[in-house]
Amino acid sequence: QVQLVESGGGLVQAGGSLRLSCAASGSIFSINVMGWYRQAPGKQRELVAAIGSDSSTNYADSVKGRFTISRDNAKNTVSLQMNGLKPEDTAVYYCASRRFYKNSPEYWGQGTQVTVSS
Repeated sequence: QVQLVESGGGLVQAGGSLRLSCAASGSIFSINVMGWYRQAPGKQRELVAAIGSDSSTNYADSVKGRFTISRDNAKNTVSLQMNGLKPEDTAVYYCASRRFYKNSPEYWGQGTQVTVSS
């Protein structure tokens, strides 16, 4: 089992920045890919950004150039730096992890609310 705990959400004005962090514990050897997902009210959960154990990354088109994902393997943490926030970024953000050969996340954090006011 892997436990993921997010922190860093909050309320920010449009154009502002927030940094989300996720700490992993438990069966760390089961973690290859870590990522951030978000779910806005009435919408499906979507991938925001992901990072592999080799630090390869991919981003949703809607956040490219504004968000940066990073990880610290020694500390078992992953972070999401969000700049240039827009009201449409408002959502609950979830940290997730999976082994490299899995197609979808195996473990989820509890979520942290990000609200961007216009």
